[in-house]
Amino acid sequence: MNLSVKDAARLLSVSEKTIYRWIKQDLIPAYKVHESYRFTRAELLDWASSRRMGVSPEAFAEPETDALPLPDLTTAMEAGGVFYRIEGRSRDEVLADVVAHLRLPDEVDRDSLQKALIARENLASTGVGEGIALPHPRSPYLLHVTRPTVTLCFLENPVDFRSLDGLPVQILFTLIAPTQRTHLHLLSLLGFLLKNQDFRRVLTEQGSREEIFAALMRAEEFQKQ
Repeated sequence: MNLSVKDAARLLSVSEKTIYRWIKQDLIPAYKVHESYRFTRAELLDWASSRRMGVSPEAFAEPETDALPLPDLTTAMEAGGVFYRIEGRSRDEVLADVVAHLRLPDEVDRDSLQKALIARENLASTGVGEGIALPHPRSPYLLHVTRPTVTLCFLENPVDFRSLDGLPVQILFTLIAPTQRTHLHLLSLLGFLLKNQDFRRVLTEQGSREEIFAALMRAEEFQKQ
């Protein structure tokens, strides 16, 4: 909690007035310390990336991990997989079934991960609108995984995730990463690629795994142009 309102505004490229408005609306993760508001850098970047806000790549810099290559979304999703008909009538029930499907090392405590996902949702919804949510733990590096994964899940029943647009969620991308830098990179990629109409159409139609990966690779090629 080492960032002031001024620091937060600079990091997110918005005015201080906007930061105060978001605090008043209980939208942004903030902490009140001695009548002043403070922020955690990682939480702010996580929050901004989840909402597909434009954040400068320099903001994600982590000197200790900058030398490591960053994955593309196709590679992370191939590792995480695609699952259909995820069960649950509530947000927490859905997250429990998602965790049961995740491809994780045996040493990862799934119960703790489930609690971490719920705690993240209680802090601020990861619902980004139009029926999509991006659940992830607040501190991904605590899971001690060695490879990043993005797991795509289609829900059997639409569920309320308290998204900003009020629409129920039926599509989940769950992110698990070994470092905060990789985590934020994948969030940023997702935010950009979810704006691709072809990719969104295949998701909305719950296309086959082959159709989804083909659309994803087309979207990534378009991003590189």
